[in-house]
Amino acid sequence: MDPRFAHIRDWIFDLDNCLYPAGSRLFELIDQKMTAYIERLLNVDAIEARRIQKMHFHGSGTTLAGLMKHHDVDPHHFMGDVHDVPLDRLTQDDRLVAAIGRLPGRKFIHTNGNADYAWKVLDRLGLAAEIDHLHDIFAADLTPKPEAHGYRKLLDQFGVEPTQALMVEDMVRNLTPAKQLGMTTVWVDNGSERGNHGYDEAIVDYRITDVGEWLDSIVGNDE
Repeated sequence: MDPRFAHIRDWIFDLDNCLYPAGSRLFELIDQKMTAYIERLLNVDAIEARRIQKMHFHGSGTTLAGLMKHHDVDPHHFMGDVHDVPLDRLTQDDRLVAAIGRLPGRKFIHTNGNADYAWKVLDRLGLAAEIDHLHDIFAADLTPKPEAHGYRKLLDQFGVEPTQALMVEDMVRNLTPAKQLGMTTVWVDNGSERGNHGYDEAIVDYRITDVGEWLDSIVGNDE
C-alpha cells in the first residue's frame, strides 16, 4: 500500500460517473428519463421539462430533492421510474475489480441513487461482491449529497472514524462535507456534468482521472 494511504480503514465511493467512466453515457439515459418524468408530471414540453430538471439539480443538489420540495413527488415512484434503464453501456473493468478487492478495510458506496439500481450497476461492473455496505438516498433520509446529514449518518451507523476514511467522487461539491468531517478526498476529474463546480484545492486532496488506474497504482500487487 502506498504509505500516503496506509492509515485508511474505510473507503467510500460514489457510484455514477465514478466507478464507471462518464464517457459511457449511462447517466444520459437517466437524465432523459427524468426529463420525460417531468413532462408527464407537469404537462409541459421537453424543453421546459429540461429547464425545470436542471433548475432543481443545480438548486437543490438533485432533481428529486427539488421535485419533492416543490411538487410533492413520491421519491420511491420517481427513483424506480428514472433508474429503469438498460445497463449495456457499462463494461467490467477487471483492473478496478482486482484493485478494490485488494484494498484493506471496508468498502462503501455512498450514492444519491437508490439501492436497487445501485446493486444492479455494481453487479454489472463485477463489483457487487467487493462492496461491504451501500448507503443510498433512502439511507440518507432523502437528503442528497452534498448535504452533510447523509455523510454523518453513514459515519455513525458504521462507526467510521473520518480521519481514517477516504472518499472518492466525480463531483467536487460532494467532497466538501467529507473534507470538513476530516476525510481524505479524491476527485475523479473525468468530465462529469458540473463535476468541477466549486473546485478548491483545500477541498481536493488528490485529483485523478480513472479510479481503477489510480487504485491499481496505490495498492500494489499480491502476485
